[in-house]
Amino acid sequence: MYEMFLLLVSAVFAGNVILSQFLGLCPFLGVSDSIRSAAGMGGAVMFVIVVSNAVTYPVGRLLSFIEIEYMQTLFYILIIATLVQVMEIIIKNRAKKLYDALGVYLPLITTNCAVLGTAIKSTGAGYGFLECIIYGFGVSAGFFIAIVIMAGIRTKMQYNNRIPRAFAKTPITLITAGLMSIAFYGFSGL
Repeated sequence: MYEMFLLLVSAVFAGNVILSQFLGLCPFLGVSDSIRSAAGMGGAVMFVIVVSNAVTYPVGRLLSFIEIEYMQTLFYILIIATLVQVMEIIIKNRAKKLYDALGVYLPLITTNCAVLGTAIKSTGAGYGFLECIIYGFGVSAGFFIAIVIMAGIRTKMQYNNRIPRAFAKTPITLITAGLMSIAFYGFSGL
């Protein structure tokens, strides 16, 4: 049980998929303009990562059993793309404002390397089914935390008169992401 807790904490903080592995930066930089859209994207990514880990675990075991591990990436992408399409339909029908706020970034979850990387890493690390789920939840919770913190910082930066308008979007955002990365790096000593 203690090992599961360490795996969860490590995936959320020390091995944060965005701030220490630099995976999933497109939605992190693109959707973090408002806290509402960032939370929506974080929730969507959370759903996709946890469910995709649950589905890809038996698929990975099957591919290993029949000795065609080289097909892993193809199968995992198909599973992730299907999950994203299902989630997109649900969000479009249930939360139209969120669907409009996420825009093009919602279908991009399919190609989000954080989702695929988590599925491949959990399979390659030899985790059991429960460990895959916990690892996926930890990674997605770390993604959620990072994107919501960035959205909060960017919201505050919009009202700061000291930042020139030319730097208000990308350069300051990248510098802020770098500083957040350094802060999260401090968790690696735990």
